[in-house]
Amino acid sequence: MAFELPELPYAYDALAPYMSAETLEYHHDKHHQAYVTNGNKLLDGSGLEGMSLEEVVKGSFGKNAGLFNNAGQHFNHIHFWKWMKPNGGGHMPGELEKKVVADLGSVAAFREAFLNAGATQFGSGWCWLTLKDGKLEVTKTPNGENPLVHGATPLLGCDVWEHSYYIDYRNARPKYLEAFFDNLVNWDYVAELLSKAN
Repeated sequence: MAFELPELPYAYDALAPYMSAETLEYHHDKHHQAYVTNGNKLLDGSGLEGMSLEEVVKGSFGKNAGLFNNAGQHFNHIHFWKWMKPNGGGHMPGELEKKVVADLGSVAAFREAFLNAGATQFGSGWCWLTLKDGKLEVTKTPNGENPLVHGATPLLGCDVWEHSYYIDYRNARPKYLEAFFDNLVNWDYVAELLSKAN
């Protein structure tokens, strides 16, 4: 099954001022497109053709680094665009909030842990809210790695590669993370992924 670049679910300028049209154009049209193009080349002859994207990510982990990196980033970005929306942030749907409070103590504690995971991921990578063994966890991964390869379901991820924030925030990654969490997150999509994972 060939990788395909999805359309953005909103206009390039829809997330301004927290994420600029210039960032989205580069990030989606150039970076995500490169993962798709390179991933398709590496998928050919890998023995993983015809599998779902999740299966390609898991099947290439530790065996085919090039394919894994591009497939992982393709998976991560398909969701990343949906994890944001215009006028995002704010209150979580009730069931998601209950689960966050039950597993992580409070929404404030979750926010602090998520921002810290993103700020302390050395170099490129992602910070995550995941569901593992029925419980929510906040984690981080390097480069294109994602929680699928650690037996967890990603519910929310923030891209902390520099291309995700450098145009808008320069080197101020913590400010970008705060803007993402407080003003961009599509909590309805996070809640939808949680309900499917349960």
